[in-house]
Amino acid sequence: MSPNYGDVIVVGSGLSALLTAKYLSKHMNVMVFTKSNKYENNSFLAQGGVASAIADTDTWQEHFHDTVLAGCNHNELNSVELLTKLGPGMLQELMEAGMDFDKDEQGILSLGMEGAHSQRRILHAGGDQTGKRMMQWLHSQISHCVQVVEQETVIKVLTEDDRCCGIKTVNRLGERKSYYASHIVFATGGAGALYSYTSNDPSVNGMALALAYQAGAILTDLEFMQFHPTMLHVNNKVVGLVSEAVRGEGAYLVNDHGKRIMQGIHPLEDLAPRDIVSRAIFQELDRGGKVYLNIENVINFEERFPTISYMCTNQGIPMKNNLLPVVPGAHFFMGGIKTDLNGETSLKGLYAVGEAACNGVHGANRLASNSLLEAIVFSKKLAEHLLNKPMGNCREKLNDPLTKAKSDKPFLPLPAKSELQAMMMKHAGIVRHAEGLQKLKGWLEAYQPYWQEIDRLEVDLSLEETELIFMLQISHLIASAALEREESRGAHCRSDFPQASEAWLQKRIVHQEKIKLLV
Repeated sequence: MSPNYGDVIVVGSGLSALLTAKYLSKHMNVMVFTKSNKYENNSFLAQGGVASAIADTDTWQEHFHDTVLAGCNHNELNSVELLTKLGPGMLQELMEAGMDFDKDEQGILSLGMEGAHSQRRILHAGGDQTGKRMMQWLHSQISHCVQVVEQETVIKVLTEDDRCCGIKTVNRLGERKSYYASHIVFATGGAGALYSYTSNDPSVNGMALALAYQAGAILTDLEFMQFHPTMLHVNNKVVGLVSEAVRGEGAYLVNDHGKRIMQGIHPLEDLAPRDIVSRAIFQELDRGGKVYLNIENVINFEERFPTISYMCTNQGIPMKNNLLPVVPGAHFFMGGIKTDLNGETSLKGLYAVGEAACNGVHGANRLASNSLLEAIVFSKKLAEHLLNKPMGNCREKLNDPLTKAKSDKPFLPLPAKSELQAMMMKHAGIVRHAEGLQKLKGWLEAYQPYWQEIDRLEVDLSLEETELIFMLQISHLIASAALEREESRGAHCRSDFPQASEAWLQKRIVHQEKIKLLV
């Protein structure tokens, strides 16, 4: 078999990518591509755990209810049922295969509490190192049977006869290559790095979503970016995430006068859904104040949260004061490439899973610790689906013509990435309004000739410039969706439309090429 051909190409390096590769590798030739190294991804950074109704006192129905409530009734109910029903069994399979989660002295799983959950159901590994532990275990499972190609960025989805058949990549030396497979899986994460404050790895910038869009795949729910309430904030920079599990163990938010800011805001106070907590912090910051997470009630904080403790010490934050300075930051993208329950996109041969995909499971606001469970459940669903599908007839010499005509529009110099991130944070951040979104859209549209003619420009662009152009394009789609949805729902908050609207209930804005539709 040619080194440039495989049965399945998986793009991405996080939990969804590795689980899909693990499930498929016994039966298919699988290649995994990552633009950075195999541990530079959001999954490796994940401090939180895996939510699952695994306790005898819990039920999938309760987990289902919590998920839909947090998602503001924008969820696809079939997706939520699948997630909450299948989750406990699939977690049990992983544990039987050797994945260890934290247990108490009696050997019983330690279950944590997080925001908007009705009871303790969060499994952790290594305290606040769940993602890291799971990634290390998965690499040990697949290292002998899956080829992982690092430092190689996908810059185009190759199609022929309205079918996805391959990818074009560029490496750090500027070398371009093409690879072909019967099935192409995008497991590339979300788009948090479009924002100046984010918990995401810098590589998670939404580029893959723009690539899928340019190839003809439908994107949906792009207006719903979840902001995590508690990013550690030092010297006007975000330096890391403070897990929601800290509030689950008794920490609470205060302003610079020591007043608890969540009292009277929501019945769950500091454990309210993330969108509500983030907006409360935003309002304090917008008034010129500061917000801190008070950890005085957390027993054995440094032992329970070693990663966060090290981060605080490393940044010069005195732990004895029990006050961690925090701001909200872009965390999880509920939108993405539209898929069905099996990971099928609207483009034949292209599949998506994890945060890159949108099957509606999270609705307008993801319930805490449902993301790792999503990866576990839907990666296996996708793998089972692919194992029952016929192999595509892919050829290694696809036409990849540079057919776009030269534009007569002027090409402005590209902005700095930090300028884009600041514009997104300001105008498409925690609280939006029409004036700001229109300003953002207008600013982005000045760079539209770049993404409209990316094929013609490709060979003359650096990798950094190519990434930035796709970041500008997906930012434009996000701004367009946020302007279109004239209501506030979940993570999408419009100050000029502050209430949820019945007219928008279960309405989804979808984007395909230059078409925008409501479905």
